[in-house]
Amino acid sequence: MIAAILFDKDGTLYDFYHTWAGLTEQAALFVAGGDAERAKFLMENSGKDPATGKYGPSSPIAAGSNREIVEVWCGLIQRADVDDVYQHVSNMFLEHQTNGIEPVTNLDLFFGRLKARGLRLGVATMDSEKAARAAMRRANATHHLDFICGYDTGHGVKPLGGMVEAFARQVGVALPHLAVVGDSPHDMHMARAGKAGRAIGVLTGVSPKEALLEAGAHAVIDSIAEIESVL
Repeated sequence: MIAAILFDKDGTLYDFYHTWAGLTEQAALFVAGGDAERAKFLMENSGKDPATGKYGPSSPIAAGSNREIVEVWCGLIQRADVDDVYQHVSNMFLEHQTNGIEPVTNLDLFFGRLKARGLRLGVATMDSEKAARAAMRRANATHHLDFICGYDTGHGVKPLGGMVEAFARQVGVALPHLAVVGDSPHDMHMARAGKAGRAIGVLTGVSPKEALLEAGAHAVIDSIAEIESVL
């Protein structure tokens, strides 16, 4: 019996490409100093397939924190002002989450439906906690959540299991009765590392079904809207 669900954010609650592809290109262009060819170089060397336009499921773009992405980009073109670049890019992404992102489904109704079943709910992201809270406020979903954490909250990062363990402690649910839902191999690995009872993959992000199953998913669904079918 699953009593609590920990959701990834980008690619899970929010369609990854619809939400982030354009902004990531803009961020790369900024880091490249407005040089389109250098921006293309940054994207293709941090996870973007030039043939398909898709991102590698375990690449920095798809699975890393904003800080990790910036560090990779700055390293590729020998920029030394990593902190300043990160601050600017982080503000770009935060503003977008406050004003411009749309969820896969109405999160207020979706989370409300799950809470009515008695489930405890959380969000764990490789984005910052501040950005995660901004996104949840915009979706009018914060009041449904028992736990929100980012890469900078202090529970470690994916694919390690610290976020899962912290969620379990917060809501008082034993790990075998906890499910993790995500769109990337890192999410599935995090579920396994944290000894969650269920690892559920969704196809609204960067990974095909085969990659999620290979990474340890117990089940893969098209989107979070189908979550009740696998609980």
